[in-house]
Amino acid sequence: MKHIKLSTIALALVMSVSTLTAIAQVTVGGAPMYANKDIIDNAVNSKDHTTLVAAVKAAGLVETLKGAGPFTVFAPTNAAFAALPAGTVDTLLKPESKPALTKVLTYHVVAGKMDAAALTKAITAGGGKASLKTVSGGTLTASAAGGKVMVMDESGGTANVTIADVIQSNGVIHVVDKVLLPK
Repeated sequence: MKHIKLSTIALALVMSVSTLTAIAQVTVGGAPMYANKDIIDNAVNSKDHTTLVAAVKAAGLVETLKGAGPFTVFAPTNAAFAALPAGTVDTLLKPESKPALTKVLTYHVVAGKMDAAALTKAITAGGGKASLKTVSGGTLTASAAGGKVMVMDESGGTANVTIADVIQSNGVIHVVDKVLLPK
C-alpha cells in the first residue's frame, strides 16, 4: 500500500512540475511570462520593458492593468522608447505630462483579448487590414506581411510585433519594436 501511495505522490509531483512548466510559455526580456499572472505582474520582470513599467506607474495605470480586463497590449520595448526623439521619454514622465503620457500608453491598449489568431482573422476579414479601437479612443491598423503582424498608428508609424501571444490572466501582450503615437 505504501508503494502505491509513494508512486501516486511522485506522479502528482511530476504533473505539478509539468503544469508549472506549461504555464511559463514565453520568455520576454529574459523572464518567463506566466499565463496565471496579470499584465503588470509579468511586465515588471521583463528587462526589456523597464521604461514601459516606469511609464505605467507614472501614469497611474498599474491598478487598471492589474484589473480583470481582458486587455490586448502592444508593449513597446526599452529600445522602442529610446528611439523616440531625445528628451521625449523624460518629458512624458514628468508629473505635468501625465495626461499626455496616459494617452500614449492607453493608445497601446485594445479592450478584449486579441491573440495572434484573432488578429489574423480580423486582418483577413478586413481585406488585409484590421482597424483596432484603442482604450484612448484612437485607432490602430493591423496588417500582415510575410507571416508577421504590423501595427500602424494614426501618424503612419509602424511597429512590428516581435513576440506575439504572451498570454496573461487578464489578456494578452504582443511585444512591439516601436512606440505607437496617437494624432
